[in-house]
Order: sequence, then structure tokens, then C-alpha cells
Amino acid sequence: MTRSRPALPPWLAHALRAQRGPVPWSAVVRGALAAGPVLLGAVLLDRTSLGVVAAIGAMFAGINDRPGSRRASVRRLGVPALAGAAGLLAGTSAGDHLGPVALTLLLTAVGLLAGAVSAVGPIASGAGTQLLVASAIGAGMPLPDAGWQRALAFLTGAGWLLALRLVLPTPRATAGDFRFDGERDAVAAVYDAVAALLDAAGTDAATGRRAALTGALDQAQDALAGPRLRRFASSAAERRLHAQYAAALPLAEAATALAWAGDPVSARASEGPRRLADAVRGGTPTGPLPAPHRSAPALRALDDALLHAAHAFDQGRGGDLHTRPRPADGRWRTVFGPGGREYGLRVALCFGAAVAVAQYLHHARWYGQHQHWYWLPATAVFLVKPDLGPLVSRVLCRAAGTVLGALLFAGFATVLPRPEGLIALVALSGALIPVATRHFAAQTAVVTVLVLALVMVGGEPQASAGRIGETLLACAIVLVVGHLPMPGQRGGGVRSRVAAAGDAAHTYLTHVLGETADDGSAPEARAVRWTLRREAYRTLAEARAAIAPAAAELPLLARHSAGAETVVHTLERLVDAATACAVQLDDSGRLSPRHTEQLVALLDELAKERERSGLPVAARALPPAESPAGSPAGSPAGSPAGGGAGKFSP
Repeated sequence: MTRSRPALPPWLAHALRAQRGPVPWSAVVRGALAAGPVLLGAVLLDRTSLGVVAAIGAMFAGINDRPGSRRASVRRLGVPALAGAAGLLAGTSAGDHLGPVALTLLLTAVGLLAGAVSAVGPIASGAGTQLLVASAIGAGMPLPDAGWQRALAFLTGAGWLLALRLVLPTPRATAGDFRFDGERDAVAAVYDAVAALLDAAGTDAATGRRAALTGALDQAQDALAGPRLRRFASSAAERRLHAQYAAALPLAEAATALAWAGDPVSARASEGPRRLADAVRGGTPTGPLPAPHRSAPALRALDDALLHAAHAFDQGRGGDLHTRPRPADGRWRTVFGPGGREYGLRVALCFGAAVAVAQYLHHARWYGQHQHWYWLPATAVFLVKPDLGPLVSRVLCRAAGTVLGALLFAGFATVLPRPEGLIALVALSGALIPVATRHFAAQTAVVTVLVLALVMVGGEPQASAGRIGETLLACAIVLVVGHLPMPGQRGGGVRSRVAAAGDAAHTYLTHVLGETADDGSAPEARAVRWTLRREAYRTLAEARAAIAPAAAELPLLARHSAGAETVVHTLERLVDAATACAVQLDDSGRLSPRHTEQLVALLDELAKERERSGLPVAARALPPAESPAGSPAGSPAGSPAGGGAGKFSP
């Protein structure tokens, strides 16, 4: 008899968990060619101080250099770099003209702004991080250069890595224009995910495969919807990719409906999407696609979608990405809403407290001859960011990574020649960052080695011991401030994400039930439906991403998001059911009793979960079933207008 090991608490399990996947060799090469060569060029030109700042900009860009398309990388790397340059300029000016108290108050206000903006999304969070760290560096790093020179050097380092991202071809990218290899991989991954979901239909793996399909669609949408000179696709290769992405949406809809039905499908059904994936990757014709048996509405929808995809692949005339631009007022509501206020206040308190302690220790000459008081608030910034993981997990990983990195650098510093050996160490660390980002402790260790090498190249003595001490002090500050009671209702970030997901899910359901199958504008209605479906699944994925770290906090904090995961799971089932209803309505124009019963049960379940959890999820009723005579019994608030009610008759 074997004894089962006790489960680790969520906060500890998260600290031990690491991402897996193939080594991103392209990013490794870019990392090796970024910070190290930039620093070497500055040293050769006798502008070492500016080279250090440029290398810091390249380092931050390397941390944000994640897999994806070149177009998406412009925003993912460029926006945070601009925020970092602005922070460096503002911090330098403040450090030159303000006293300790005024400087602390100013940086605390910057923390409030950056934290609130970080609630908008991942790119905004990266921008907020670089704004805060760069403002602390600008105020505290003793360099002889003017603020505008530092900002320009920071942008040069980040821009150099971005240029490498845009220019260097990806290894093994031989199909078509190499500039679109990231887009091709993302679109092909959608067809692979559709095939995997079809294979999992009728099994317990279907739920996870549907979530993987959502992630693939989100990545492909982001890869194709990045910045461009013109609004629409401007080349044949880009138009073809748009058409291939758009052709995947009805396939994804049919596959979701088949998974919702819970019946296994034949292996023949997934062969077509896999051949389409191969055609996208290789830039080859689709060839004949095996048609599934047309014995059910969802199978007929799958067959029709395959025929449509084959036609779209041959024509390649472009297609709608089915995105709705997020209005500016929506972003402002996020910034000033409960999530933004809570996030901003937490970041401001941690960052401000770290600046105050660092200023006191600096002016009390606790640092001795070292002048790097900015390390303490810069470390606090990374520790207070909830999108990097639960609080205790972040603290443990940061402390362990800093100790490891500082000890490693202390060993390197005793044997490496200066400055050439340290510059080589910077290049090596830059190459390791894309791999180290899979775990926060590993990333911290690599960044610690890189930063300590930069400090020594800049002329300061070896500072491993001080780095360890300041990191542990920052960990203590963030742990204390992070568990302090806050004004207002806690869990604002999770609550706002769940509320947005609930609104998107109900909007999608309302549209599905309000469509009429015999409407002459059916193609336009379906395009709107696919846009709303994409928005519903995307907001649900964003809610899950916010819930996961919140649920892994210590019980004192985790209780504020209790019940959110159950609500989101029910919303996902509701959107799955609405997708199955859409396929059924396209096929016959009426819902079966099973569809109606499932929708009613899910909405009732959602209303009960809302009452138990207290989460702000709107509970909306379905239209009442039509009487046998054919006249609606009524139309409650929140129900679809028009002819939707008649679709509930069996």
C-alpha cells in the first residue's frame, strides 16, 4: 500500500512550478547580440555610462521578447521601452532637483499612476514596470550624463533588440516571406488545436482542448492584428494569412459544438484541419480534404466549414480578423475602476515605502561608498506585480534567485578580466534571459548577474552582498504592505475581469438567440457572432489568468477571490452551449429541448453562484418558451429582442 504525498499549499506549489517548451533559439541569439554588443560599442567609444544604460534597455526588451509575430513584438517591446525612457528622464530630473521627502512623494505618485495603468493588460503592465524601475534608476544612479542622453541611450538599447527581432529570420522558416513566419505558426496552431479538440470530443480532455483552442485563437488574432502602416493587409502573403485565419473560425465553432455534444467523432473529422495546418506552415495547396459524415448538425457545419476553408485557401483574398477595438473610455474605466484603484494603491505603497527606506539608508551612509539606493525600490516593483505570480511565491523566488545570482557573480568577478570578461558575461546573461523567463527565480538569477556586471563595468566595486541585503529588505517591505488591509473591496482586479467576462458571455448569448436563420444578412450576422464569440472567450481567458495567481495567494488574500473560478467555469460552459445553439440554429432554425434545458440550467446555476460568491456577474433570463399556438408568453428584461423567442420551441 502506497502512501499519497500531502498536497503542497498553492503558494508553495506555484513557486516550484516552471514553464516547459522548446528552447527559443531565435530569442537566445537576439539576447546574445543585444546588451553585450551595445555595451562593447559604448566602451570602445569611451561612453561607458551611456552603454550601461543602453544595456539596461536591451535587457528589459529581452525580458519582454516572447514568442509571437514580428508585428506584435513592435507593441510588446516598444511601448514599455517608451515608458522606461520617460521614467528615466523624469527620474533623473527629480533626482537632480528634489530633496529626499519631495522625491519620495513624487515617486509614490508615479507608483500610483503606473500601478493603475498596469490593470489594463500585459503590455500596460510591462510599461508600468519599466516606468517605475527606470524612474528609480534615473533618480538614484550616479551617472554624469544628462537625463535626455540617458533616455536616448535606453531607447537605443531597446530599439536595437527590436530591430534584431524585425530583421533576423527565424531558423527553419523557409515557407513564403520570412517576415510572416510568426503569423504562419500562429494560424497553423489554430488548425492543430481544432483537430486536437475533435480528437478529444466525448472524452474528459475536451474541456482542456477547448481552452487550448481559445489560447491559439487569441495568439493568432494578436499576431495578425498588430500595428501596420495601413489598416488592411497590404501584401499577398498577409492577405492570405488573414483569409486562412478567418476560415478557421467556423471550424472552431463546429468543433466546439461537437465537444459540447459529448459524443466521440471519427478520426476522419480531424484529418481535414490537420491538412490545413500543414498547408499554412508550408505555404502549399490544401489538396483534397476528407469530408466527415453529415449525420448531425455540428458535423454538417464542420463539413461546410472545411469546404469554405478550401475555397478561402485557394482565393487568399483576405478576411476579417473579427476584433472589436477597445474604446478609450473602457481603458479609463479599467484604470479608475476597482481593479485599477486597488492595483495602483498597492504598488504606490510598496514603491513609496521602498523609496523612503532607501533614501533614509542612503543619507545615513548605510551604503558606504556604494551609491545604488535605487536597487531597493526597483526590486520592490517586481515583487509587487501580481501578474508575475502570487505574492509569497514571488518573494521566495526573488530571494532565492538573487542569492544564487549574487554568489555566481561573486565567483565570476574574481576570475574574469575587466572589462572584456564582464562584457562577455553580459552577453551570456542576455542570451540566457529568454530561457530563464520560464521561472521567476531563474530569471532573477540571470538578471542579477547581468546587472551586477553592468554596475562593475560602470566603475563601481563588487556589490553582491549589498544586492542580497537590499533584496531581502524589499521582500520584507512587500510582504508587510501586501497583506495590509486596504480601503474598499479587495480582489478588485479579479472581480472586474469576471464582470467583463460575464457581460461578454451574455452579449454573445443574446446575439445568438436573436439571430434569425432566414435573415437576408446572415453572413453579416455570422461575422458579428464570431466577433462576439471571440470576445467572450478572450475575456474568459483573461479572467482565468487573473484568478490563477489570486487563488494561489495565502488564505488571507486568496479568500477575496473565492468562488471566482467556479463562476468562470460556468460562464465557459454557457458560451460553449451558446456556440452549440448557434450551430443548431444555422442547421434547423430552432433549438432542441436539450439546448433549451442546458441554457436554462446554466443560467440558474450562474445566478446561484453569483449569490454565493458575491461576484458582480449579471444574471439574465432566457426568453420564455413559445406557447403551442405560436405566440410568445412575454419578454423579460435582458432577453433578445425580435424573433428569438420562437427558437425555444422543440
